[in-house]
Amino acid sequence: MTDIVAAEWLADRLPNVHVVDVRDAWEYEGIGHLPGAVSIPFDAFRASEGDEGMLPGADVFAGLLSEAGIAPDEEIVAYDDTHGVFAARFLVTAELYGHDPDCLHLLDGDFSAWQREHPTTDNVPDVTASDYEIERPGKSPLVDLESVRAAIDGDAVIVDTRERWEYEEGHIPGAVQLDWRDLVEDDTRGIKPDDEIGAILESRGITPEKRIVLYCNTARRISHTYVVLRDLGYDDLAFYEGSLTEWEAAGEPVETVE
Repeated sequence: MTDIVAAEWLADRLPNVHVVDVRDAWEYEGIGHLPGAVSIPFDAFRASEGDEGMLPGADVFAGLLSEAGIAPDEEIVAYDDTHGVFAARFLVTAELYGHDPDCLHLLDGDFSAWQREHPTTDNVPDVTASDYEIERPGKSPLVDLESVRAAIDGDAVIVDTRERWEYEEGHIPGAVQLDWRDLVEDDTRGIKPDDEIGAILESRGITPEKRIVLYCNTARRISHTYVVLRDLGYDDLAFYEGSLTEWEAAGEPVETVE
C-alpha cells in the first residue's frame, strides 16, 4: 500500500521511478526541483467540480499522468515543500483512480529537506507521453455521508485532522482531534519516529485494530494522515472525501468545545 520513503531510498532509485513535483509551477521552474521530476501542480488535480468531493475527474487525472509519461503500474514518488500534505493528496487521488498502491510513495520530508543533502536541477526532463487509463479499484476507502452518520453510533474512531481551534469551533459528533502536523517533525520536515507516532495515536484511541474514519474540511489534510497510517500498517481506513464541508452543507449536527 501507499508508503513513505526516505530521501536516500529515492536517491538510489531516481532513474527507475517517476518523481512528481506538486508545487506551483513557478517553484518548479524558478527554484529548481529533484532530478528527473515532472511538474503536476496541486491546482491541476484539485477541482471543485469533478467526481466525489474534490477529486478532479477521471479524464482530467488520466490526462495529467499521460502527459507526464506515467503508466498505472509504474513507481511514483511525490513531494511538495509543505511537509508532504499536498503530495499525499496526489498519491491518494492516484490510489482512488486505480493506480497500483504498492507503487505509490511519499517522500519523507519535502523539497527543502531534500535540498539540504541532495542535488537539485532546473532542467526539465524530456517525457514520452503515455496512454494512462483509469481503472477504478474494486475496493475503495471512500465513504459517504450516510456511512459517517452510521459510524457515529458504531465502533469506528472518527478522526478530525484539523487544527485544535477548528475542532473546537465545530466537529462531527464523537470525533477525536488529531492535527495532521502532530505526526510531523518541524526540524527535519519529515515524519516523526514510529514510536512517537504510536504514542500519539494510542493517546487518542487510534489503534490498528479499529476502523478509522478520517475527515478534515476539503480532504487535503486527511490525505497526509491516511498515508502515514497506511505506512504504519493500518488496514481499516475510511476516507470521508466530502469532509466537514459536505457534512455542514447537508445540515448535519456538529459538536463544539466550550
